[in-house]
Amino acid sequence: MRTMQTHTHDISFAETEVRKRFLRWADGEAAREWACLKLIWTHAPGIAPRPLRLEKAGDHPVVVMERLAGTPLGGAPLSAAQTEALGRTLLRLHGIPTEVIEEAGLAERRLGPSTLPEALRGWLCEQHDLSACHDPALITAGIAAGAEWLAQPDALPAPELSCLGIADLNPTNVLWDGRACRLVDFEDGGLTDPAYDLADHVEHIASRTHGVFDPETLGSAVGLSDGARERMRAYRPLWATFWLAMLLPGNGGFHRNPPGTTELQARHLLALVAG
Repeated sequence: MRTMQTHTHDISFAETEVRKRFLRWADGEAAREWACLKLIWTHAPGIAPRPLRLEKAGDHPVVVMERLAGTPLGGAPLSAAQTEALGRTLLRLHGIPTEVIEEAGLAERRLGPSTLPEALRGWLCEQHDLSACHDPALITAGIAAGAEWLAQPDALPAPELSCLGIADLNPTNVLWDGRACRLVDFEDGGLTDPAYDLADHVEHIASRTHGVFDPETLGSAVGLSDGARERMRAYRPLWATFWLAMLLPGNGGFHRNPPGTTELQARHLLALVAG
């Protein structure tokens, strides 16, 4: 059995099963993952792992799920076939009825539209030591631009919480088997606006810096309405600001990414808010 660890969980791979052992109970990651997987298996089977068991290992919750075939995406733009396949998968996910999501006890996704803006305002107001950055002045300008944009009363549209979202479409959470895309990692999932989640997906640092998801093409593949497209565009600066915050010195993203990534993110945010 092979094991890999992240900051929230470790994962063990067997021939037919994956064991995801969470490091803590407090944030409800295991409960969200289990509830999302059960809901998807009932209403959109085949787009995510089949949930097998919810266990305990010592003081840790463990979600045991089916092991899926496929190769994680990432590192390069999606092909047309991959984009179309991902669109079909997200359409099935978004098609799960709102009432059954609520009946399953799934509330708004983690870092949802009702919580992320205020959290960002607080993070951006903190003092940041930028001495480790190549261009502290550029980072300072990016922080100021994000804070100013968030302060605008009409910066963010009212969300339409109508679907189940994965909440973390890091390209490595999409498995491609040559025909279909399947999704893994629902620990932050929950009720969301499809436009909000699509903005999150295309702004994810692991996708944007490699051009993995094309915003307009993915929006078309998911069948976003004109109104949803406008909301998606309006939410993108929010997620760009989030990633600038995550890439500041002292946060894990600063150390996990190549030098200069924070400056690139600041430039990207400045361009987005400038329109």
